Amino acid sequence: MTDLDASGAATGTGHRSRPRAALPALCATQITSWGVVYYAFPVLNPAITADTGWSTGATTAAFSAGLLVSALAGIRVGRIIDHRGPRTVMTAGSVLGAASLLIIAAAPGLPVFFAGWALAGLAMAATFYQPAFAALTRWWAPDHVRALTVVTLAGGLASTVFAPLTALLADHLTWRATYALLALVLAAVTVPAHALALKAPWPKAPPAPAHAGDSATAVARSRPFWMLATALALSAFTLYAVVVALVPLLLARGYSTNQAAWALGPGGAGQTLGRTLYAALARRTGVIARTTTLIGLGGVTTAALAFTPGPYALLVALSVAAGMVRGNLTLLQATAIADRWGTTHYGRLSGLLAAPATTASALAPFAGAALAPPLGGYPLLFALLAALSALAALTALNTAVKPGDSSPTGM
Repeated sequence: MTDLDASGAATGTGHRSRPRAALPALCATQITSWGVVYYAFPVLNPAITADTGWSTGATTAAFSAGLLVSALAGIRVGRIIDHRGPRTVMTAGSVLGAASLLIIAAAPGLPVFFAGWALAGLAMAATFYQPAFAALTRWWAPDHVRALTVVTLAGGLASTVFAPLTALLADHLTWRATYALLALVLAAVTVPAHALALKAPWPKAPPAPAHAGDSATAVARSRPFWMLATALALSAFTLYAVVVALVPLLLARGYSTNQAAWALGPGGAGQTLGRTLYAALARRTGVIARTTTLIGLGGVTTAALAFTPGPYALLVALSVAAGMVRGNLTLLQATAIADRWGTTHYGRLSGLLAAPATTASALAPFAGAALAPPLGGYPLLFALLAALSALAALTALNTAVKPGDSSPTGM
């Protein structure tokens, strides 16, 4: 049973206070933040390039630069949340997100456009999954997997809600006016939600497990941590390259653009389905087996897409299966720190762990497009990506934490 403390927070295990409004608020803000800051861009980019004359490569580079800023800033954000809680940083991130979109909307040239996306990267670091995961892991532990699953299920709806909404707005407004309106939506939903729903007392960090020691720096320098970061970065690179390259792969095999788009779309439903299964998987598997199996399954689905020319229904099924793996991997990364080193330094360590994966996912679309021609086409690109996933799975075998593994490696 949960009780209510004087502040109106529902009190969970031990002395950990769980603000009642935090979980629904974070569900709403994840949908809105991802939908407006991330998913609106691919919908609006054709209009941006057509109106401004800027190349698609330049505008996409600005967007990717924002993702890289997010990866770097996330390390500092995680440390702040560990010590002070999520309310201030996530509220400030919401304000900054709205301001960055207004700058993007008003950009007279590429330098200001790039600057706007750099600010958007800071906002992403302060409002996307990583800070939400840090908040829920501290408030909800040891039942955090359930809370993380709920918020990622909600986040998975971001493209479903905001891609069509953005397209509808763009049919009636310029891309600049659309971004300005979306900035107002972002501010109206996320600023008050973060400011009001995340104000419960921030619990003290629990003691670190004996094998983890008391130092986040020691954990971050340990061999298991670096092996885990490498495995997740390789996996993120392959899976994001697959998402972007799936449509060109099907076009090269003679399918229409409409068929290719419909094959890609069910992958989002697969992500949602996969996330509903993660809690049961976590109860029935060990952390190393779970990590290795999920990363390996990413390679299996990628290899299947590489060597399966049809029929079309089978390709759609493979897209759904690949989406299920991606959905599980989101939660795998969210729980990787707590599963191995506890929640004492979760914010800082998860920021460090996410930085290489976020960087890899930002570079993957460009790298995939660049590699396909010299490799001889997209089927061979997918075969290479499957091999990288296999390497990632082998690397994940070396992420077991043993007594003394939090000692620095001398790197």
